[in-house]
Amino acid sequence: MVTYSESGVDIDLEALTVSKLASKLQPTLEYRNIITDSGHFAALVELGDKAIAMSTDGVGSKILVAKMMEKYDTVGIDMIAMVVNDILCVGAEPIALVDYLAVEEPDPKVAEEIADGLVQGAKESQIAIIGGETASLPGIVKDFDLAGTGIGFVDKDKIITGADIQEGDVLIGLRSSGIHSNGLSLARRAIFEEGGFDVNDKMPNGETTIGEELLKPTQLYVKAIVDLLKHDFDIKGLAHMTGGGVNNLSRLKKGIGFDITDYPEPQDIFKLIYEQGVPLEEMYKVFNMGVGFCVIASPEEADAVVEALNENIEAQIVGTVTAEEKITVKTFEGTVIEY
Repeated sequence: MVTYSESGVDIDLEALTVSKLASKLQPTLEYRNIITDSGHFAALVELGDKAIAMSTDGVGSKILVAKMMEKYDTVGIDMIAMVVNDILCVGAEPIALVDYLAVEEPDPKVAEEIADGLVQGAKESQIAIIGGETASLPGIVKDFDLAGTGIGFVDKDKIITGADIQEGDVLIGLRSSGIHSNGLSLARRAIFEEGGFDVNDKMPNGETTIGEELLKPTQLYVKAIVDLLKHDFDIKGLAHMTGGGVNNLSRLKKGIGFDITDYPEPQDIFKLIYEQGVPLEEMYKVFNMGVGFCVIASPEEADAVVEALNENIEAQIVGTVTAEEKITVKTFEGTVIEY
């Protein structure tokens, strides 16, 4: 059995660490008019009749796969996606980002490839990269690390926090492009250490290599969600399915649960990881499993919301909101897992 903690990432310890840090920082929220609670996907600061949304994130250990492939022109897309997809979750439109590139030692060729991804991600998201920082940190950083902080804006009367979600609402899943930029420590452990595969080995479908599949850029949901919010729908909640898998839904509102019965078939990369001994409970707790973003709508509007989303991306109804504070998932194997 292969788990995330055995791969070097302890989710529970990470959550405790974040909690300790956040509790110390809580008093600083009094300095400005902050709208969202700590723990949401993006923070909101009131500014007149609008609110500024902020989020920060990085590429994570997907960088190590890029190193194995000697291919760095997609990790910039991943970083931007991880930031802007979070900003969308409060109903905000991303507008700008600053990047932070920390390196063991400068490498102009690698930096140029990283920049190619940043440019592509910015183009697809329609955001401006307005500045950043590059730091040489030998002895602290191995190879490099890439992160960014983004901002967006939203009218105060159009903010979406999840507070209006109620029992009976419908959960709509938007298709992911693959593994995105979460859980790569577990994926690498399962595929390369336990399975003995190489990045150049073909996937079971024979169409791509394992390395190519792992490096597929994180799906950008900006156009799909920004276009959706232009419609006159009563969108109850928005969730980016990042590290934590289905448990990301619990970040929206306390006192509710989700019954997920119709997840789409996960991509082959997830099945390959599972076949190396990762339990299904761990799979749905770590990976997006084919759904990278969720929209919560009323049952009366759900079909129309799906139709609107499908103009930009594959979307389908995957479950419902329940009154019991737990998440149940019907897996691709047909079993049911409860969190």
